Amino acid sequence: MYDLSTRRVVVTGLGVVTSIGHNVNDFWSSLLAGKSGISRLTHFDPTDFGSQIGAEVLDWDVAAHMDPKDARRNDRYTQFGFVASKQAVKDSGLNVTSENGDRIGVMIGSGIGGMHTYETQLKTLWERGPRKVSPFTIPALIGNMCAGLVAIEYGARGPNFALVSACATGSHAIGEAAHAIRRGDADVMIAGGSEAAITPFAYASFCAMKAMSTRNDTPQTASRPFEKNRNGFVMGEGAGILVLESLEHAQARGARIYCEVTGYAATCDAFHITQPDPEGRGLSLSMTRALASSGLELGDIDYINAHGTSTPYNDKFETLAIKKVWGDLAYKIPVSSTKSMTGHLLGAAGGIESVICVKTIESGMMAPTINLEEPDPECDLDYVPNVARKADIRTVLSNNLGFGGQNASLIFRAL
Repeated sequence: MYDLSTRRVVVTGLGVVTSIGHNVNDFWSSLLAGKSGISRLTHFDPTDFGSQIGAEVLDWDVAAHMDPKDARRNDRYTQFGFVASKQAVKDSGLNVTSENGDRIGVMIGSGIGGMHTYETQLKTLWERGPRKVSPFTIPALIGNMCAGLVAIEYGARGPNFALVSACATGSHAIGEAAHAIRRGDADVMIAGGSEAAITPFAYASFCAMKAMSTRNDTPQTASRPFEKNRNGFVMGEGAGILVLESLEHAQARGARIYCEVTGYAATCDAFHITQPDPEGRGLSLSMTRALASSGLELGDIDYINAHGTSTPYNDKFETLAIKKVWGDLAYKIPVSSTKSMTGHLLGAAGGIESVICVKTIESGMMAPTINLEEPDPECDLDYVPNVARKADIRTVLSNNLGFGGQNASLIFRAL
């Protein structure tokens, strides 16, 4: 049907829900200002937990965006993804009709899914018995429900499923959605990630792994990627969604085009269930293949939005992988980790960080890595420390890694 070697994919819509902004404009302004969304937890009493901080979505009024009955029947992660999708579709100007619905798909993933539902309904089972468990429990907790609900809202009958690859989920969803368009399976895809795992069980589990920051007295400085004194990631919640289209479809309807998705790759470390490969082999292969798929050269990358989790292992191994691919040129490429402000949104990280990449190209502004006071000697690149920076930016790369060794790299380029 199509010559897939020339079918190009562009971004026409953006949507986010995060701790530092419930829409793209507020989110982007907060990032450029270096605003942290991290504070002491309010969703539950964290007193007995090793990590007592997170990047919560506060003042969340889902009724302003979603039918209250539907909101009650769906998990918080689904609410975030649904609202961000509505923002992105509105931003794109896309009109889904009975005639074009077959050519529009949805690919929204979640690393963990309906954790709030799982915990509350399990508590109901233990305390009140099986007859009191909600009949909406399974639909609410499964990780594909956000994608399904968005499709129902718009009548999007094209490809629809949810990827799960831990913290690489959002990036994989966007990359695979772009492939669906290139294959000719769809003309438009609504894609990204959503997560809402700030719950007692999730926190207890991550704390048991000693993966989370314990800087409980200074929440806003707790996420400090590439910094010598970092001691773990800080969990965030929210969603990031893109509307992707074939270039010809976007042009035919006169859409505003942000940029093009030119490269994507997915690899695996095949090394350890949680620790990245200490030689950066899987991630360096992912970045190399993303470059190859885009037809770009090493010198074409103007900025890298790093996975940058603020954990001892990730930051130095990601730095190593970047240097492995770019060599001495790596020292000339600005790199930043916006998780220093948003926290780590797990399966939604790739979604919101893709929005950041698109806005970086549009605005010519790079969001900073805040809290970078004393760099780790093994992390010696230009991490855009503490203050946003203006530059001529045409091409950006985004990395995300997940437990299980999954890696994803996306490349966005100005038209």
